[in-house]
Amino acid sequence: METCASNVAGAKDLRVGVDVGGTKIEAVLVDADGVVLASARVPARPGGAEVVEDVAALVPRVAGARAGEVRSVGVGIPGLVHHRTGLVENVVNLGIERLELGERASAALGLPVQVDNDVNVAALGAYGTLPAASRRGRMAFVNLGTGLAAGLVHDGVLEHGDTGALGEIGHLPVDPNRMPCPCGQRGCLETACSGGGMRRMWPAADPPLPDILAKAARGDAAATRVRGIVLHALADVVQIIAQTADPSVIVIGGGVAHAGTPLLDALRGELRGREADSGFIASLGLPERLRLVDPSVPIGAIGAALIAR
Repeated sequence: METCASNVAGAKDLRVGVDVGGTKIEAVLVDADGVVLASARVPARPGGAEVVEDVAALVPRVAGARAGEVRSVGVGIPGLVHHRTGLVENVVNLGIERLELGERASAALGLPVQVDNDVNVAALGAYGTLPAASRRGRMAFVNLGTGLAAGLVHDGVLEHGDTGALGEIGHLPVDPNRMPCPCGQRGCLETACSGGGMRRMWPAADPPLPDILAKAARGDAAATRVRGIVLHALADVVQIIAQTADPSVIVIGGGVAHAGTPLLDALRGELRGREADSGFIASLGLPERLRLVDPSVPIGAIGAALIAR
């Protein structure tokens, strides 16, 4: 089933951004100013050939009658992405081991196609949603999905690092609970605060976090214990990012962020508890740096459009 919405405002030099996920592929058509003119969504199909086909079909579909005005396409996708070449590796949820996505999609569309990691493009999309006064300096985007990773934007430009591992904070093995991680380590941060980690600790509800927070607020001992694990790990994430990258804004997104204001309030409370014990932590102003993504905004697809050249 496909969904599509559009805005017929005039524009030139159009771009399309495509966000490839494990269950759906979402696309937006944007003008030169980054204004979203149309959006479309289709279910994702596993397999490299299928992903190329779906991207190639979705671009003209979202562009509609203005397909001839599209100048370039950006694609965000999970896995190890070589953003300079468009090579994608190890997209587990889609059964892809190796795919020349940029090259093959470009050949199918007859357009330049730029590919980057989904968290990176979501970071760029999140940056674009900030008020103009906040779009300066560094912003960190924390993606709390099935796993945990971060993207960094500096003055509107994505930071990649030298090997592509920048932002892979989910596999820092610092959580004191030392739970085993699929990566082979123990105590990775994502075992304690990602969506996947929370589902393992709290299988009674899906999504787990709203249920954990609600039951902990009512005094449930088991929920209170898990809430403590989650908030301790999330506060570690915020503190690590702040003390290494020092962004002025830390935006929290991904599926877990759909818990909304209760999550933000609980995390700020955890951070204020740390401030009470440490003048140094208090000087960092961590609670004031936090923002939540609006879940109704397709930041992944918007960010993908912004990387299109």
